[in-house]
Amino acid sequence: MSKKLIINCDSREIRVGAIENERLVDLYIQRPENQRVVGNIYKGRVENVLPGMQAAFIDIGLEKNAFLYVDDAVPTNHSGGANNPTNLDIQNVLRQGQEIVVQVIKEPFGTKGARVSTNINIPGRYVVLMPLSKYIGISRKIEMELERERLRTISEGLFGKEQMGLIVRTVADGVTDRQLEVDYLYLKGLWEKVQKNLTKVKTPGLVHRDLEILPRVIRDVFTEDVNEVVIDTYEDYVAIVKIIESIAPHKKSCVTHYKGKDPIFHHYLIEQELDKALKQKVWLKSGGYLIIDHTEALTVIDVNTGKFVGQSSLEETVVTTNVEAAREVAFQLRLRNISGIIIVDFIDMHIEGNQQKVLRVLEEELKKDRNKTHLLGITKLGLVEITRKKVRKSLNEFIMGTCQTCHGTGKTWSKEATTNKIDREVRHFLRYSKDDAIVIELHEDIVSEFKGEQEEHIHRLEDEFGKRIFIRIKKHVPLQHFNIVFSGEVRDATRIAKLTNFN
Repeated sequence: MSKKLIINCDSREIRVGAIENERLVDLYIQRPENQRVVGNIYKGRVENVLPGMQAAFIDIGLEKNAFLYVDDAVPTNHSGGANNPTNLDIQNVLRQGQEIVVQVIKEPFGTKGARVSTNINIPGRYVVLMPLSKYIGISRKIEMELERERLRTISEGLFGKEQMGLIVRTVADGVTDRQLEVDYLYLKGLWEKVQKNLTKVKTPGLVHRDLEILPRVIRDVFTEDVNEVVIDTYEDYVAIVKIIESIAPHKKSCVTHYKGKDPIFHHYLIEQELDKALKQKVWLKSGGYLIIDHTEALTVIDVNTGKFVGQSSLEETVVTTNVEAAREVAFQLRLRNISGIIIVDFIDMHIEGNQQKVLRVLEEELKKDRNKTHLLGITKLGLVEITRKKVRKSLNEFIMGTCQTCHGTGKTWSKEATTNKIDREVRHFLRYSKDDAIVIELHEDIVSEFKGEQEEHIHRLEDEFGKRIFIRIKKHVPLQHFNIVFSGEVRDATRIAKLTNFN
């Protein structure tokens, strides 16, 4: 499989596109005004304890207080031991005013503050150090039992008398004892710095900041199977070469500085893929398609056969479309970074074996996702339920803004409804006005609808109220735009109606 990291750096934002088999599969974006806080460690103060929610609000120095669930408020051993947070009461764990060290595990979004945990994790290239735990875990994606045992033995030998835990990452498969040890010692040094900073930093305050986007992507995404890293700025090219020299010197030659005339994301067709990733409809190769709808509570994905009519039975056509859709659903969740609750409405299948076939395909594809996902099965209505851990904003949330016309509903008033509403407001004004004429301002697409055929409607209004009505056309405004810009004598109204601007 061909894997590339394409990096576009400028003063406004840094973008990293991950490409597999010439297709964009993931996108990381960082802007100066939107600094990532996930992974940061803070010295905070408990502001409020909420027994009804079994949670607490923690002041960590950000704009909004962070949210700490009771499940995240005590160290866990990952194995169901006595120190696991079962049947705990938040009031027995935290008190108002208490100082506490927490790490951000979920970015703040909208009206919600960051979500934090007291279970500190410091990730390296090969291992994740858990200084407050005793648990040693091996990535499930390392499947060979001999390799798992080898890595566990090495990990247990790293600590000596120290009581800490760690998780061995997938990328550690096959690495030497020395590589693991160097990574562990580096992380141990970081934790010692954190402990020193805790004595210096005032509450609330930042104790440790996670890596910026470029070194973080190299740490987390630059695996052995990445064949190429391409950067469009020389300064960042040099910086990345130095990082890779320190962690994987044998991979240094795969880093290149892009010098092409076209913007790097255009050259690698990422801009084109990005535009597609923001659309509601996703076409399948067979001719079927997905419709992806986002709501406040969940994301709904509807599967349709579209142009695909198949060559045999209806059931076979449906299964073929659903299998292709299952692969594309898993892909789109990753590309668009869709998180939370996801409901997939596959086309109805009447044979249970076919349902299971589609679920198996979906489950296998979801395993490719770096984010934690759970396939919960099919409901009685035939809907497939998925959950995906939210760590950062979705692509849609990061790039798209709320429409100023529809305010995010995706709908606006129809011409007919808008015209009728304006008609009522004009009638109400004319009924109580003592002036001879008015000038109203309308969207250009509403004017003919309001006037009526051969202007009969506007003439009827003028006859009914004995007043003249002048219309000024307004462009580049919402369809429902309506404004009475003048009320007075006819000669003044005639002049004002001809003006292109009116203050």
